[in-house]
Amino acid sequence: MNDQTFIPPRLAEIAAEFSAASREEKLELLLEFSEQLPPLPPELRDHRGLEQVHECMSPVFVIAQRHGEQIEYYIDVPPEAPTIRGFAAILRQGMNGLTPEQALAVSSAFIQQMGLHQVLSPQRLNGINALLVYMKRQALRLLEGEQVETI
Repeated sequence: MNDQTFIPPRLAEIAAEFSAASREEKLELLLEFSEQLPPLPPELRDHRGLEQVHECMSPVFVIAQRHGEQIEYYIDVPPEAPTIRGFAAILRQGMNGLTPEQALAVSSAFIQQMGLHQVLSPQRLNGINALLVYMKRQALRLLEGEQVETI
């Protein structure tokens, strides 16, 4: 897998959907995805073991857990931050079930393909890029055998 080109199938589907959408539709899609982000399981709701994405303007927390060869990500974003919440749901849908190696190889090119620069401020774009970086960093920890908080 080439780090410059690997986009998981689900992320590629979502990027294509956003790419074909108008500016207004892109915002509507983000809002729809924001409603799809599941709540944290009860044992993670106190954020113990979750990593805060400090680059985000809103409080965003993420943790990766390994289930066999696959990663499952849990992300918490308040409903008051629907754009980052929507993007978090997109990343979760697109990256859950990947191996750590695949997660590390995910290219950020899909973000550009989505055309989010048309509807989000540079500061928000930095936040969503940071969330992807944090998720990849957690995949690396899992790959290296570091304990990323497990339930």
